[in-house]
Amino acid sequence: MSDRDAAFEAYFAARSDAMRATAYLLCGDWHRAEDLVQQTFTKLYLAWRRIKRHDALDNYTRQTLVRTFLSDRRRGWFRYESVGSEQTERATAPAGLADDRLMLLDALAKVPPRQRAVLVLRYWEDVSVEQTAALLECSAGNVKSQASRGLATLRGLLEEERVR
Repeated sequence: MSDRDAAFEAYFAARSDAMRATAYLLCGDWHRAEDLVQQTFTKLYLAWRRIKRHDALDNYTRQTLVRTFLSDRRRGWFRYESVGSEQTERATAPAGLADDRLMLLDALAKVPPRQRAVLVLRYWEDVSVEQTAALLECSAGNVKSQASRGLATLRGLLEEERVR
């Protein structure tokens, strides 16, 4: 095994679970999250030789993950809404999740993809506004407005769920 492969393998072992959790928040499906992570790490491996700054590797990987998610959504590569998807999601979620968390994840899955990406990066990954803007290739103002709209949508969905 080359040093390059060993370094990639170590990085994959250290970060794949965290990226899988982020991917799940983006797409709302554990199987799809696994696919997104595989696509992301495949792209990362192909670019591994060209990457000079390994201190910025997490940002590069996160950016690749989010762009892969958004790209697949645009192309219609994966159908996120399907008959019975709510039952499937509850069955595949890790055991022991609280009802509030399930309600939040269900609501997050209904937030538009770009707003969801901003919410996940800002509030799950704790990425700054400026870094989120760089990752999504948009302005800081756009990130702020997407976050505001996304939070408003999320609050509305959660309120509807509580009323039921």
